Amino acid sequence: MIGFFKGTATAMVTPFKDGEVNFEAYGKMIDYQIENGTDMLVVLGTTGEPPTMTEDEKEALMRYAVKKCAGRAKIVFGCGSNSTAHAVEMAKLGEKLGADGLLAVTPYYNKCTQKGIVEYYKAICSATKLPVIAYNVPPRTGVNILPATAEQLAAIPNMAGIKEACGNMEQICETMRRIRGKMDLYSGDDNLNLPILAIGGAGLISVVSNIVPRECKQVYEYVTAGDLAKANELEDKLLPLIDACFTEVNPIPVKYGCDAIGLEAGLPRPPLTELEPEHKKIMDGCIAALGLKRV
Repeated sequence: MIGFFKGTATAMVTPFKDGEVNFEAYGKMIDYQIENGTDMLVVLGTTGEPPTMTEDEKEALMRYAVKKCAGRAKIVFGCGSNSTAHAVEMAKLGEKLGADGLLAVTPYYNKCTQKGIVEYYKAICSATKLPVIAYNVPPRTGVNILPATAEQLAAIPNMAGIKEACGNMEQICETMRRIRGKMDLYSGDDNLNLPILAIGGAGLISVVSNIVPRECKQVYEYVTAGDLAKANELEDKLLPLIDACFTEVNPIPVKYGCDAIGLEAGLPRPPLTELEPEHKKIMDGCIAALGLKRV
């Protein structure tokens, strides 16, 4: 299917305070995103640290997000797992709690075959009527959705698209060629936002937009309006911040960046650690260079 979502989405961080989910801070983050033009919120994607959260915490965060968002933007829940059965159960829960769609990362660590990838997404899609977006991020999962496999996924009726973060533009272009007009392609790698949009990507599912949602939306709008000069000019300004968001494993740097502008993301949960001092200086410099004010 095509057309479920166009524009910009933010892969939301989950704020923690004193060992608990900070719902007040999360509400502020949701308002900040919507007020700055974000079209869709991804709750409990991998940026949201779901592997470190209990099932009760995840359900409570889902419920809170739906209530707080109140239809002002689409909400997509992360349901991916290295267990197909668990992914199916999370998909059912997401639909029950009012999600508009689901984002399912490929099964990680197990390193299944391409056939296994197809069967995994068939199982998830069969368990729900919601649109499902596949998430391809082989550097984190050890599994890569190849273009021919993406083409097979596009034949599943409620498969809405693929969030691409494989880092290989040659592969991404071939995937786009095979799925064009069948399901949508989204950038899942902030460094490749502009080129993925330029080949027909329907939107961005961004980490850096936790900090700069309005600017990410502007890049999208410039590209869709055909003004590549302005898109490049703005992307050039954003690239140092994008790089700063990946000096350490995501979401360590972006949570520090959120704190720096007053969004109270807090520290990531172990085994992730606090951002190193030298990387804090880089992030602080990028925020200052962009003239970002505290929220």
